[in-house]
Amino acid sequence: MKRNSRNALLAAGAALLTLTAVTGCGSGDGAQNGTRAAAQPVVNASSGGSAAPAETASTGEVSVHADNSLGDIVVDGKGMTVYVYAKDTKPGASNCEGQCAAQWPPVPAGDAKAAAGVNQELLGSVTRPDGSRQLTLAGRPLYYYAKDTKPGDVAGQGVKGVWYASAPDGWKAGVKRPALGVLNDPKLGKVLQDKDGRTLYLFTKDEPWPMKTACGATCLQKWTPTAPVSAADATAAGLEPKALFTFTTPNGTSQEAFNCWPGYTFKGDSRPGDTNGENVGGVWFGIKQEIVVDHGRTVPAAKG
Repeated sequence: MKRNSRNALLAAGAALLTLTAVTGCGSGDGAQNGTRAAAQPVVNASSGGSAAPAETASTGEVSVHADNSLGDIVVDGKGMTVYVYAKDTKPGASNCEGQCAAQWPPVPAGDAKAAAGVNQELLGSVTRPDGSRQLTLAGRPLYYYAKDTKPGDVAGQGVKGVWYASAPDGWKAGVKRPALGVLNDPKLGKVLQDKDGRTLYLFTKDEPWPMKTACGATCLQKWTPTAPVSAADATAAGLEPKALFTFTTPNGTSQEAFNCWPGYTFKGDSRPGDTNGENVGGVWFGIKQEIVVDHGRTVPAAKG
């Protein structure tokens, strides 16, 4: 009888060990029995912080958070930082799969909506190989970082020189912007930005050749002439340098023009990625990156 009881205890212990082996933590690459385990949230119990969301989590309202060192960054509905990957260079696709996606879980697109500081029109999605939809901002796929354990964490900033918290327009937060940038707007296409990420516009009442501005004192209260940029700046933004035509305004300042159309920024745009000046009065339009250089005969306007 005692022998039978001892054998029963040994059998129960073996079963417990087997159960622990099956249900416990997997290997470092997150795979067991040839099947990759889903990336799990990381919780810092001591801090009381929330988990970095898994792919099935709710993203909620995407908004802007002012970080003390990085400036404006994008966060999800729980305040978790979202990141962009510099190696995502192919439109409509993510270059982060497998173990990369375990460390950098894709932000789910499902219920995401834009809140304060984010332009709703910049939100989109890409379909991943497993069929899930990943949220994009101005065409850039967004990710979480597994080592961020609570709202406001930015542990992923600058990792390996390719991961950055997302700015409101999908640019790399904390990284200096070029003098002439490009915003990939799902509605307008690729439009130009200045060194602060503000969208550049043209005024169809201006005269392109010879260049003459129709934006007088009242107009200039809302619209600011674009500062000159260099040929190198144009090349870096994907423009032909000969598309630039700098001219002197009536008040003696220099203003950059694109295919002879003077450029402006709109004071109603408060953050990078804003396009509130588009189609104002039916005469203001974003300036396209793709410009035909013909001394103003073609209007390089992006019309949504």
